Formats: sequence, structure tokens, C-alpha cells
Amino acid sequence: MKYVLVSGGVISGVGKGIIASSTGLLLKTIGLKVSSIKIDPYLNVDAGTMNPKEHGEVFVLSDGGEVDLDLGNYERYLNITLTRENNITTGKIYQHVIEKERRGDYLGKTVQVVPHITDAIQAWIERVAKIPVDDSNEEADVCIVELGGTVGDIESMPFVEAMTQLRHRAGKNNFLNIHVSYVPTINGEQKTKPTQHAVKSVRSAGLIPDLIACRCERPLERSTIEKIAHHCQVDVQQVVAVRDMPTIYQVPVLLEEQGLIPLLREAFKIQDAIPPAMVRKGRKIWQQWKSLTVTQDHYYEQVNVALVGKYIELHDSYLSVIKSLEHSAMRCRRKLNLIWVDAEHLEPATRQSDPAKFHKAWHEVCTASGVLVPGGFGQRGTEGMMAAAKWARDNRTPYLGVCLGMQVAVIEYARTMCGIADATSEEFNAKATDKVIVFMPEIDKATMGGTMRLGLRPTVFQPGSEWSRLRALYNNAPEVLERHRHRYEVNPTYIERLEQAGLTFIGKDDKGERMEIVELKDHPYFVGVQYHPEYLSRVLDPSRPYLGFVAASAGCLEQVTANLNTDGIDSPVNGVNGAANGKDF
Repeated sequence: MKYVLVSGGVISGVGKGIIASSTGLLLKTIGLKVSSIKIDPYLNVDAGTMNPKEHGEVFVLSDGGEVDLDLGNYERYLNITLTRENNITTGKIYQHVIEKERRGDYLGKTVQVVPHITDAIQAWIERVAKIPVDDSNEEADVCIVELGGTVGDIESMPFVEAMTQLRHRAGKNNFLNIHVSYVPTINGEQKTKPTQHAVKSVRSAGLIPDLIACRCERPLERSTIEKIAHHCQVDVQQVVAVRDMPTIYQVPVLLEEQGLIPLLREAFKIQDAIPPAMVRKGRKIWQQWKSLTVTQDHYYEQVNVALVGKYIELHDSYLSVIKSLEHSAMRCRRKLNLIWVDAEHLEPATRQSDPAKFHKAWHEVCTASGVLVPGGFGQRGTEGMMAAAKWARDNRTPYLGVCLGMQVAVIEYARTMCGIADATSEEFNAKATDKVIVFMPEIDKATMGGTMRLGLRPTVFQPGSEWSRLRALYNNAPEVLERHRHRYEVNPTYIERLEQAGLTFIGKDDKGERMEIVELKDHPYFVGVQYHPEYLSRVLDPSRPYLGFVAASAGCLEQVTANLNTDGIDSPVNGVNGAANGKDF
């Protein structure tokens, strides 16, 4: 097993996840099998209870793991399926060690950070790195390990020590450290001191950077690169500049142009022993990637999508949603113009308190080519979401509702079309009479972490749904596999009344009890899904509900549906059968 450690200095949020994912992709293009691990040095056991406005979205894996959003980047770039154990947190490690201590596994020894915590970290990485993550069902050749946070922070020190020891255990030519730093430009001059001090700090902690990836707004000057190489004790070719690009999907191309592949080959002493079939597979991936991403700047026609949400202050709260829209726009050969609309601004209360915000929000919804309402929790902003869903339904504007977005569309339909004036959700009013959305009976109401309906589950298309636009996007498959994350569901006692009024539940769970997909028949595209299709969207294989939504918004739904398997991109149909289990290209 070979390891690539991606660490960071100077500031957090410098782009380690994208650089780690891009490095993994380049390794795949030469025919290697790649896995990924993300280390988060916070005490939470997982990301499930974190506020999306503070930490960004919670990414859900097929096994139901609620993890850091960077694992979504790994899956999207590398087309792999990870497990909850691919996300290591301080909480998980300490919980693991304490459980061993309570069982008496340490035979009365004093349990310490070194060696017990650091040994546990190394053992965890070595074990998880061997778990197959693609359709080869074989262990990876290389594992990318991203160390979250900034080296030097007190909470990351046990992990730094563990990585220092792992380098020695892995052996020569089996460990490479990419250190990501930031090179600011002040008064027109590129400053190298922050990077110099960051690398000095990393070295004093025990890590030895083999490559220095410099984040910067514009290309680094030759003198800047030479200065960094000189003071950080690396060769000039070991300094790569990762400047701002039009899209993050062009970062792998940028790294490839700077010779990262030869550097990786040399560092790992990778010869020509890679199976020819894997080499051809890698070349095909790279060809497809470049054809889809490099020419993106030349797409002049724009598609305007209004995202009506409640956490829009931090766009990372909807990171997978954004990426799914981007993947779909690239497939449709369009430029995505994502318009952020605060759902509360669509409500009458805002009209009274701030008319300008109210009218601006409604102008953005009314002039958008499509309206998207993503997932969320709580009552805040839901009346605005319902108003947006009603606008899209009445005005034949493409609409996609995901999780909460589906539920508010059902509530609005019950109020308007079924005459149930007080229709609501149990989440909004537990004492209401007409609870069209209810708490799932088996869900634990007391414990928050990991108690939702989570992970990969089947959705079965119902008889008579052959007309469905969404089902056609899934290649008319009888069922699909998608990832879930929810506590509430459509109340079964209202289904017949809703369907008689024209709202068709075309997809249900494998027992036929839970409503999974709702679609309007006489509408260009009005779809609600209880699952989160964004979690399975890939750069080369867009999520089908999102692809249909973007295509309908761009006026090319029929063409995109017809061309799904004839457009030269040989990828599995996202979400159908084995594709959701990590089938590779």
C-alpha cells in the first residue's frame, strides 16, 4: 500500500480536499486503484449533528455514515464508494481506545496519547485503506489521506505524530506528503514568508513535505517558485502552483500540466507493471474528464436556476446540490447560473418588514428557468418554499424538490388542490390535525446522532408510471438505489386523496409503504424525491433527477434523455442497481 498524505498550513479552507481528489484522479488515469481517507480532528464522532451553517453539509454514504463533505469530493472525482470508516475523527479514535481500555485490552497499562492513540490511528488507516471501493472488488494501490485543519493546531498533533510514524512503517517509496500552503499577493507582490513558516512548522512537527502545493489567485512567478523551493529545501519541480481556475474540475488538468504524474511515478517508483486493461481504463477516464471540463468555458448559453433554501449564508451547506447541478449543466452543455434565494424572503412577513427583499426574492423566482428546493430541517422558511413550489406548479416552471423540498410540495398541493387548508408537517406542528407529513414510527425521537433513515435504499417504480419523465432518465428501470437522510415521511392516510387530485406517487419503498417519488403528469418537469440524489452524482455520471431538472430548465430534456446512452460517455446510469454501489467506468 502506498500513501499520499495531504496536509495544510497558513490557513484552513485552502483547498486540500480538491487537491487530494485531483491527485487521486491523476493516479487513476495511469491505471491505479485509489481509495481515500479524511481525518477530522474534532471531538464529534461524526458530522451528523453539526449545523450546516457552521460546518457545511453533512455528506451521507451508502452505508448510512454521516461524514465530512470532503468525502463527497472523493466519491465524485474518483467514482468510488466509501464507508463511514473512511472518515476518522478524534471522537472516533478516543471512543475506540477507551472501549478497548474498558475491556481490559491494554492489560492494566497506563493508556496514553503516545503510543496508544497514535497506534490506533495508524492501525485504522492501514485497515481501512485495504477496503475495496470500486467494482474491481480489490484493495487499492494508493490511499489518499487528507489531514483536516492546519498543522500546528493543538487538536491535530496526535494525527501528525501518527503520520510521522506511518511514513516510517510504510517504508521507502511508499509515502508521499503534499503540503498545501497559501501564497498571498500584497500590493502586487507574491509573499512567500507564510509558506516558509508553515513548512518550517510542519518539519518541526515531524512531517517532511515532498511536494508543496501553493494556492494562489494568479500564476506564481518563476522567482517566487525558486524562493519557496530554496527556503523549503525542495527542488523547483517539487513546487506546484494551484491558481484559481474557472471551475474546480480543471484543477486536475492544471496539476497534470505541471508534471504531477511524473513526480508521483518517481516518488512511488511506479514502473510499467500496471495491467494494460487498467491503463486503457485510466486513459479513457482522462479523455472523458478533459472533454467534459476543459471546454466548459466555451458554453455560452446559460441556464438560470433558483435555489430556494434556508442555509444560503454558507453555500457549502448545499455543496453536493451545487455539484449535482454543475455536473448536469456540463452534460447539457450549459453554463450554470445559480441564483440563491432565502426562503424566508418569499413569505408575507418579509413583505411587511422589508419589501425590497421580498420583491427581489420573488423577482428571482419568477424569472428563473427552474426552481429547486433542497433538504433541510425545521419550520423556518417552509412557507416560502411552499410558495415557490406553487409558483412553479402553476406557471409550468421546472421544479425539483429534494427531501424537505418534496414534503413542502406535497403539503402545498394538499392545501391548494385537495382543500385541506390546515395541511402541515408534524415537524412544524406536532399537535396539528391534518399532518400530511409525519414522523416515521421507528425513528428514535430522543437521540439525535445517526438515528435517521440513512444510507442506500431501493425505490420501486409503481405500475402505470411508464409516462414518467424521471423514470425515462433512469432508463425505465424497475427500481433505483439512492441514499436517504430523513426522519419524516408522507402520511399514508392522505395518499389516496392526493392521488385523486392529480399528484402521483410513482416511486415507493420496497415494501410499498413509503412515498419516495412524486411527479405531476401534465407538467414539463415537476418532481419531488424523498431521497438525496445529489449524494450519488458524479462528474462523469450526473444524478438523474438533477440532470432532468437542469435539462428541462434549459429546454433540452427530450434530447438529453434520448442521448443518455448514445453521447459517447460510457458510464453507468446513476442510481440504478449496481451503479449506486460504486460501479466504475
